Amino acid sequence: MTESPKPLAALITWIRTRVLPLARQLPGGARPWISLASIGFVIAALLSHGRQLLQLSLDPQGWLWLLMGVGLSLLSLVVNGLAWAEVLRWLGLRPRWEAATRLYMVTNLRKFLPGGIWHLAARVQTLRGAGEAVAEAPPVAAPVGTAGALLAVLLDPLLAAVAALALVPLAGWQNGLGLLCLLPLLLLLPRWLDPLLQRLEQQRARQLGLEQDLDQELGRAAAAAPGRYPWSPLLAELAFVLVRFAGFACCVLAFDLQGSLGWTQWLAAFALAWTVGLVVPGAPGGLGVFEAALLLRLSGALPVGSLLAVALSYRLMSTLAELLAASLAGLDGRLRTSQ
Repeated sequence: MTESPKPLAALITWIRTRVLPLARQLPGGARPWISLASIGFVIAALLSHGRQLLQLSLDPQGWLWLLMGVGLSLLSLVVNGLAWAEVLRWLGLRPRWEAATRLYMVTNLRKFLPGGIWHLAARVQTLRGAGEAVAEAPPVAAPVGTAGALLAVLLDPLLAAVAALALVPLAGWQNGLGLLCLLPLLLLLPRWLDPLLQRLEQQRARQLGLEQDLDQELGRAAAAAPGRYPWSPLLAELAFVLVRFAGFACCVLAFDLQGSLGWTQWLAAFALAWTVGLVVPGAPGGLGVFEAALLLRLSGALPVGSLLAVALSYRLMSTLAELLAASLAGLDGRLRTSQ
């Protein structure tokens, strides 16, 4: 279905010696160029297979599947907010579950703003007691230091990415890709996780202008992370990814493509593309990156027009769900404040 992945060592060497030096020389950094390349790839696919895409149509049952997909995507955001609250609990920050979930959903739309960090900035500021959360329902029982707040927002996408990659082997060996996607589980061992989080903390603190505040708490970052494997938040993030995939599966069913591939293959391809869209520094919200990764992964097994229909309908459906989630969570917060 796809080409065999290169050995890990050779891939790392190639990225370090060829890709990173080139990325540093690009005007504006790598992010805008990755965005342009990904979106350009999707546009090229649309131009090449637009006639095939236009020939596809949805019957009433297909529209019902898409409507159900919106509901499942909305549910996945609630599960994601609860998973973040579980991250807070694992860190010992005593979350208020409803308030933490509501904050997560309200700030989620900010990931589409240029820079792709403003949803994280809002959560960090709120956890530190300097954000927008109402005093009657803060997301945690007490204000959190800079190091702890950064840990809380860094662990969520990290655990979600590891959980998603752990689903890829369900489709089999895949020329070694299945085994390769299990390796990130080792990063969550305390001996690897603690130094990784400290490096990510420093990087994120620079992006958010909190480097001086973090330096003042020097020595607390390592103590903020429990010295045990994060089983409970990892399983919570796994539940989120599975519910997210359920929404994607509705798009597959809407275009009657469920017989083209086994569901484990659909799940593996979705999990891989979703992770690439999450971690690759492209457009905010993974726009274009997810679609390009899905096309590259499955274009050898399915008609490109059908894949485009699934990918684009999922993008529209999930964006609508995120708008609904932010609106409903914001309305709920205002109603609670007015009472």
